[in-house]
Amino acid sequence: IQISDNWPGYSLDLFTYPQHYYGDLEYVLIPHGIIVDRTERLAKDIVQDIGDNDIVVLCVLKGGYKFCADLVEHIKNLSRNSERFISMKVDFVRVKSYHNDQSMQDMQIMGGDDLSKLTGKVFFLCVLLTLFFMFYKDIVGTGRTMKVLLNNIEKYKPKMIKVASLLVKRTSRPDGYRPDYYGFEIPDLFVVGYALDYNEHFRDLNHICVINDHGKAKYRV
Repeated sequence: IQISDNWPGYSLDLFTYPQHYYGDLEYVLIPHGIIVDRTERLAKDIVQDIGDNDIVVLCVLKGGYKFCADLVEHIKNLSRNSERFISMKVDFVRVKSYHNDQSMQDMQIMGGDDLSKLTGKVFFLCVLLTLFFMFYKDIVGTGRTMKVLLNNIEKYKPKMIKVASLLVKRTSRPDGYRPDYYGFEIPDLFVVGYALDYNEHFRDLNHICVINDHGKAKYRV
């Protein structure tokens, strides 16, 4: 689903959201109900594609935890009602690449169990937001982040690697990388909610929203 650059979003008055964020948001970009429905569709596509393979899911924290949990739950529900139940193992890794609303040149990759267990397995990398750009010389998006993660995983020779991302961000300088499954292509906006944060705030916001300048200033570190 592609959200155009001139999409005005939904008025905040149409939805409920935590009162402590009043005045910090511009508008709702994607309501929670639409996120849930789209994630269920992604799960259906994944179940159809993986065939008889069991999967290992690696969730990229912290922003990916809600999307990963919802996606895994949908896959479990779909497989439970099919002729074959899909076995899934879930692990977690954390990638820190933002300071305030700017990407950092150096990324930190932390966590993850013994990845040698991925050898010969079908592997899914679950992320919430994938950026496809190098916007300025000192701002590097997660097109690079994804390549770093995938390079680390590929050395363990899994049978198959697939990337599922709820969001991809459209920019003027794409790097050509696309995840195998994604829910929404969005404009080049700094978005929060559904576990996406701004300095650890807004993770408790169910909808995906655009933060305003007041919110950035309020929670800047």
